[in-house]
Amino acid sequence: MRQKFSIANFVLATAAAILVFGAAAARAADGVIKDGVPDRYTVQKGDTLWGIAGKFLKDPWRWPDVWRMNREQIKNPHLIYPGDVIVLDRVDGQPRLSLERSNSTTRLSPTVRVTPLNAEAIPTIPAGDLEPFLSRPIITGPEGLETAAQIIAGRDSRVVRGEGDTVYAIGIDPKAGDLWNIYRRGRDFRSWDGKELLGVEQRYLGSVKVERSGEVSTIRIVTANEEILVGDRLLPAPRGQLMTYAPHAPTRPIDGRIIALNRDATEAGRGWIVTLDKGARDGLDVSSVLAIYRVAPPIQDPRPTTTVDQIEIAPSTDVTRFFQPERLLYLPEERRGLMFVFRVFDRVSYAILLNTTEPIAVGDIVRNP
Repeated sequence: MRQKFSIANFVLATAAAILVFGAAAARAADGVIKDGVPDRYTVQKGDTLWGIAGKFLKDPWRWPDVWRMNREQIKNPHLIYPGDVIVLDRVDGQPRLSLERSNSTTRLSPTVRVTPLNAEAIPTIPAGDLEPFLSRPIITGPEGLETAAQIIAGRDSRVVRGEGDTVYAIGIDPKAGDLWNIYRRGRDFRSWDGKELLGVEQRYLGSVKVERSGEVSTIRIVTANEEILVGDRLLPAPRGQLMTYAPHAPTRPIDGRIIALNRDATEAGRGWIVTLDKGARDGLDVSSVLAIYRVAPPIQDPRPTTTVDQIEIAPSTDVTRFFQPERLLYLPEERRGLMFVFRVFDRVSYAILLNTTEPIAVGDIVRNP
């Protein structure tokens, strides 16, 4: 019997906390709890924290407020597992949710649950294509990976290398392990006004295994998403991490933009990865939830006007013309969806689109939900 922790689980699974309102459930009067919620719900394999939260709360990201979690509890919430039963009851007229385990209903307390390897805690959101982005790609400053290990040659004169090929590298530290990732400089990410370089994306190309370490190390290409070239850089593959942040609204006001879409698409929808021009320095952290807005271009005011015509005389021809000044109507912002921030750098973040009502595009605004 061991605890099972892995990136594959993407365990932000904090549903125990989401479901333990205690006395704080009195906030139902504020409209936090949905009408007609079930009295009991058995957690199923394939459930997600986001989905379960949506069964009980109008806004799933608000559960830290309902349970009055502090910042440390957001980072270290509880796990729940398939078969656990969520029970809604009332104490002194106030709704309360508790977790039923082993034929008894208990209020959760900070404990470690020991479970068989085949018992996986539920993830916060469906992992899907998200898993590779949990450790790759990476964002660096303008210097890129100039000091990182580097592929310097192959066994023959071919320019392009691929999966299964053996190549040679310098800068390999044997203490960093024998599995390394391959990178090449990718897109520059700039602020929306173009004045500031926010970071440089280092594009993930594949992985290598070190077969012999030395001043010049022998490495074998294990996986390759595209061709591998002499000069490509290497970084130690990160170890699996348990991600335990709970979904929540940012603690500071966020007013940012989507600056890139995955796969260089022109539009994106539910499940797509996007890049934001805000990061840790702006108050974002892992599991921040943001709303997406778009502002439509202004339109001409069609209403009649009594404004006096203005006169303009062309300097070169002395031609006089009369005209009405432009009158524009500015349309309100339209909310188009929600996103979930899962990887944060200093000035840039990656997020996955949770739901969308319209196609999402570069330039769309992101703010607190």
